[in-house]
Amino acid sequence: MSRQPEISTERLFLRPFTLDDAAVVQKLAGEKAIAKTTLNIPHPYEDGMAEQWISTHKERFEKGELANFAITLRDDGILIGAVGLVINQRHESAELGYWIGKPYWNQGYCTEAAQAVVRYGFEQLHLNRIHASHFSENISSGRVMEKIGMTYEGCHRQQMKKWDKFVDLKVYSILHSEFSSDFSKNKNR
Repeated sequence: MSRQPEISTERLFLRPFTLDDAAVVQKLAGEKAIAKTTLNIPHPYEDGMAEQWISTHKERFEKGELANFAITLRDDGILIGAVGLVINQRHESAELGYWIGKPYWNQGYCTEAAQAVVRYGFEQLHLNRIHASHFSENISSGRVMEKIGMTYEGCHRQQMKKWDKFVDLKVYSILHSEFSSDFSKNKNR
């Protein structure tokens, strides 16, 4: 793979992260409400963590392992979250992940960004399957997965441990063949 692309949607512009984004990432991802709903975002989100995370993106993209995008508002370029794919080239699949800063919740931004990245995964990366999971308590994330055409596959009981508590993971996926036939009807948020 060469340079990571940029993706435009109706209201968003998805682009590679730069180190200049680190302060905003730390502020948005640093909210306890964000960390509570994700497996890999720590709380507190300490100085240097955002820079370290961002600095891995380019090399991992070039290796075909990862495509992480900064979610920005198309009109003013404000960074509001992240969306990406962790890619398994051997199996032509990827795991979709995302987070949106709390001030931008419940406005359809996550669904719009996730749809665009799923399209990118199938049309540009030629993936066969994209899956995602969410903590059972994070119902909003499950709704995003449903809205982008993913199928519920089941619950992995006490699969992960978050803040010394075992949590259930609900798993969803979408296949390339389903994307081709169903994606247009799921376009409305």
